[in-house]
Amino acid sequence: SRGVRRLGSAVLDLAWVASGWLDGFWELRLGPWDAAAGSLLVEEAGGRVTNVTGGALDLDAPAVVASNGRIHDAMLAVLRQTRET
Repeated sequence: SRGVRRLGSAVLDLAWVASGWLDGFWELRLGPWDAAAGSLLVEEAGGRVTNVTGGALDLDAPAVVASNGRIHDAMLAVLRQTRET
């Protein structure tokens, strides 16, 4: 990985994941208005969107992990490790 980019706009970050410009995105606290459209973009582009445990995204309590799909399991593993420490 080359680094972490945080721009402050979740829907823009998710659109960049959908376009392939970013490989992945995570956020622990988003409003449903931030997660709904962006997660749809990622899924329609063939990416993967889950909560931080790998389960289905819950728009009432969205903790979002989104990726191109190839790195998703690795992202979940890193997030799991950081939450355990």
